[in-house]
Amino acid sequence: MLPSMFGRDAAFAANAKADGKLVLAFSQEPTNFNPFMPHIEVDEGMYYALYDTLFDFDPAGNFFPVLAAEVPTVANGGISADGLSWKIKLKEGVKWHDGKPLTAEDVKFSLELPLDPNLRVMRTTGYKLLKDITVTSPTELTWTMTKPFAPMSAVLASTWIIPKHAFEGVADKNTAPFNNAPIGTGPFKWKERMAGDHIELEANADYHMDGPFFKTLIVKYIPDLNVMYTQFKSGDVDVVGLQWITPDHYAEAKDLPGKTVEIAGTGTFESFGLNMMRPQFQDLAVRQALYAAIDKTSIIDALYYGIPRPTETYMPQQSAYYNDALPKHEFNIAAANKLLDDAGWKKGADGIREKGGVKLSFTNSTTAGNHLREQVQQFLQQSFKDIGVEMKISNLPPAVMWGEYWMKSQFDTVIVGLNVLLGADPDTSDYFMSTASAARGGAGQNNFCYQSEEVDALLKKGGETFVPEDRKAIYKKIQEVVRADLPFLPIFQYAVCKGRKATVSGPTPNVNNRIDSWNIRDWKI
Repeated sequence: MLPSMFGRDAAFAANAKADGKLVLAFSQEPTNFNPFMPHIEVDEGMYYALYDTLFDFDPAGNFFPVLAAEVPTVANGGISADGLSWKIKLKEGVKWHDGKPLTAEDVKFSLELPLDPNLRVMRTTGYKLLKDITVTSPTELTWTMTKPFAPMSAVLASTWIIPKHAFEGVADKNTAPFNNAPIGTGPFKWKERMAGDHIELEANADYHMDGPFFKTLIVKYIPDLNVMYTQFKSGDVDVVGLQWITPDHYAEAKDLPGKTVEIAGTGTFESFGLNMMRPQFQDLAVRQALYAAIDKTSIIDALYYGIPRPTETYMPQQSAYYNDALPKHEFNIAAANKLLDDAGWKKGADGIREKGGVKLSFTNSTTAGNHLREQVQQFLQQSFKDIGVEMKISNLPPAVMWGEYWMKSQFDTVIVGLNVLLGADPDTSDYFMSTASAARGGAGQNNFCYQSEEVDALLKKGGETFVPEDRKAIYKKIQEVVRADLPFLPIFQYAVCKGRKATVSGPTPNVNNRIDSWNIRDWKI
């Protein structure tokens, strides 16, 4: 994919005016359309259609410019040799969906927004290091870093730029009209939302890059994965997105006429996540016992047809930062029972273990209608019962499950798929830094409420280290510490069955972005 220059040729104009319609199915409903507020992967599926970042990662992990005229580097003078001085130049002639010009003031506004004390924000990582953001021309701005921060380019690659003028005169940014009727510079414009069913977007005929190549984008939410597959099979869905085609349908799906179905690795890992604020999980022996009672092999082989790969970490196995020397998990009920016995957790008359007035009983939640995760829960429920642990299942509709229940750590345990990286950068401050927990009063996505002084120090060191080999040692050590602490119990790295009509081209796997629609500007019918 190569960005066009600032004009639009006749061939593109013809494509933009075509009557084509594409239906993209997600298993969850997007609910938050302000990219600076707390959100999950499915919301980002909308952001890539509606907004643009300054630059982004391609599948090889390289940056390419989007709103920026070029990606700032030391070589081109965009970043000083010490990493402290930055300069961004924007493309000329980019317009917001309402026709107003994009300016450096909008970028300045977007970079300062995460530090607005009155806005409920997604994260502050990186942004809090920016000072003296100065607009030097309508298309240029500069700033200084308070200290070098190696992942800053990756932070910018996941910062969707939003219009300053949409918030002028708004008393409360949390309830701004923009949040439900977004305005971007992206390839598609907001048209309408039917809550519980779909969102309709229309082509942005003034888009500054090649594309879009069809007139209407329908994002349809289908939480029941069997129904999603049935609608893909029947032709009602053009592209299967988040949660994809479940592995039990793969054998049939790969031979469907007129369909393209392929297995692709992703940067997402599946885990049994713990709320570390709950008293049941304060004891490391409990976490170790629960992990020993998870039969990963049976789950992967019986439910996922052997497609995903078991993992001990959050880091994708394709990453240069992956730690392949972590202890290997062993499913062992006897060992799990011994861990709990030795730690003083005694079984009561009901068979449930207890210690110090705390019972090993908790709820587990995930997306209602995700039949594979629901079957995983049945596996786990029985295995945990065998070690004197009671797990009660309490699943919720997607919009509820991944709203405040997840973001504010209102759960006991969850089954969740996460991509915790900043594109190809290994920084995970937003997920593992102690100060990144909303439930503890911070800003970020440390929804496990994990606290580790050692990990905090390593993340700080990693963010200030620019030599790749030195960074590798730091981030491999972080994986070692997190694996030992077990704030979540890693199960597998996603390898997913992606499906689209054979008439659709453009969808491209990219482990450096969190969702399929990262390049929806390039998709064609």
